[in-house]
Amino acid sequence: MRYIFIHGLGQTPATWDKTISALGIDNFVCPNLPALVHNTDKTYQSLYSAFSTYCDSFNDKMILCGLSLGAVLALNYAVDNAEKVGRLILIAPQYKMPKGMLRFQNFIFRFTPKSMFDEIGFAKNDYISLCKSMMNLDFGDSLNRITCPTLILHGEKDNANKKAAAEIADIIKAAELQVVSGAGHEVNTDAPERLAGIINTFIDTAE
Repeated sequence: MRYIFIHGLGQTPATWDKTISALGIDNFVCPNLPALVHNTDKTYQSLYSAFSTYCDSFNDKMILCGLSLGAVLALNYAVDNAEKVGRLILIAPQYKMPKGMLRFQNFIFRFTPKSMFDEIGFAKNDYISLCKSMMNLDFGDSLNRITCPTLILHGEKDNANKKAAAEIADIIKAAELQVVSGAGHEVNTDAPERLAGIINTFIDTAE
């Protein structure tokens, strides 16, 4: 199966480098999310459509591994294409978007200098548009479509995503939940080697 690593908002594909190196795999891809919607509106709907097209281009089954926004995209794709996803790894996921948190993020973005966004692909207005377009997402009634082995992770210090991660793990029948000690929201950069070990154990056990 092919690994597809999906980065979070504010990250780049390179944020997976240390995790992938520790995994010791070569059958992987890391899509650049801003590049997928380079010539279209920067909304969740356009991003998910582009991401779906990207995943559909592969004939083999896939292991989707996403963090934050990447986890939402992976979850969405697994709901819509359960037959194509062999394993699902969701780090700091949400399944019903926390509107208050998104509004707060957008408030912060409005006062953040544009230069802070230069190295991460999405422009300042793209962030605001993307977060606004996600506010009504809710996969609560669809999670039971996912039947593949699923690993749910969050960092010990990631208080914003603990509740949603536990709820997703309760709803998906073949899911397990793990907490990465000492890590915050960005587990792939806070604890890449430990993350790789957890993923390897999960894949070996699932097989």
